[in-house]
Amino acid sequence: MELLEVIKKNIEQEPYAKLFGIKVLSLSEGNSTVFMEVKKEYNNIFGIAHGGAVFSLLDVAFGSAANSYGTVAVALNVSVNYLKPANAGDRLVAVAKETARSRKVASFSIIVKNAKEEIIATAQSVAYLKNDRLPFLQ
Repeated sequence: MELLEVIKKNIEQEPYAKLFGIKVLSLSEGNSTVFMEVKKEYNNIFGIAHGGAVFSLLDVAFGSAANSYGTVAVALNVSVNYLKPANAGDRLVAVAKETARSRKVASFSIIVKNAKEEIIATAQSVAYLKNDRLPFLQ
């Protein structure tokens, strides 16, 4: 199985991603597109999707893009802008794109949109790049 397919499979089998039903739509080096359907169980006290649920989706997009080279990358920082509420039944897609990469750090831009192509959230993130192979590739 190709490296990116192995990574994609392992991301989708991660217990946390499974909890939210997050699926990887595409994965390439430094880039990832992931999907989640918002459930009513994700709502906050205002009856809209909790920011943590939206963050979970964009974090999986970020993490999968950062780890797409087959080596361990861990988050140093994630800054999120919540621009529009998401509601139960919304189908959200998060796209993460690597914007810069050095030997030890990489930065990413993430955009979350609904099916109407409305931007729900944006994020900027930075990952620390380790030399270790991903554990499931050992």
